Amino acid sequence: MAASPFDLTGRVALVTGGNGGIGLGMARGLAKAGATIVIAARNRDKAAAATAELTALGARTEALEVDVADPAACRAMIQTTNDRFGRLDILVNNAGIARGGRPESISLEDWSAVLQTNLTAAMVAAQAAYPLMKAQGGGKIINIGSMYAIFGAAFVPAYSASKGGVIQLTKSLAAAWAADNIQVNAILPGWITTEMTAGAKASKSFSDNIVERTPAGRWGEPEDFEGPAVFLASAASDFVTGASLTVDGGFAISG
Repeated sequence: MAASPFDLTGRVALVTGGNGGIGLGMARGLAKAGATIVIAARNRDKAAAATAELTALGARTEALEVDVADPAACRAMIQTTNDRFGRLDILVNNAGIARGGRPESISLEDWSAVLQTNLTAAMVAAQAAYPLMKAQGGGKIINIGSMYAIFGAAFVPAYSASKGGVIQLTKSLAAAWAADNIQVNAILPGWITTEMTAGAKASKSFSDNIVERTPAGRWGEPEDFEGPAVFLASAASDFVTGASLTVDGGFAISG
């Protein structure tokens, strides 16, 4: 019997920010599909808990303490993964931060920090992964965008700009590396229950408005990213590249 196109047995996946929220949701899906999981994140305790959870699912798992805003550390996590496991098949650029402030008042420091973590780090990691993936005959890169890559919002100009950049970076990498059998795609989450959105969800009026606008009638959960991650990381998506997949319960098509 032919193997399932969704089977990730023998594959090695590196997930930045994979110790919680959407990142951990994707890591769970990849682990269940058979992949070895490397989590790169700043919070050691959260990473240890995530590693234990993924190991309990039967996955070979390791955590690296990494701040992706540091280009040297970002490159090193790619090399360390390859050194320890002999390959890197899947790179998920998920780590991100958000700092608010209207355009006329946001500091250049906050602007630079958001772009460095959300956009530049994705480029640095992908650049470091490229020669490894090319040498082994291919790979998958999944970049995490946001609904704010599509919509404007007065209070998150840096975040929106960084996530819009992620979409265009995804297209550029996809076009450049398709000939090397490296597929590069993006996932655009809607309103998902995570630490980052906890304040928004705690506001009943705001949360009610989100649910009312969302055709699915609820907030998203980290587990909603298990399937999309497996699809974009597996042979099932070998002819899909440069795409942006919305995972938002229909939020982007409503209103």
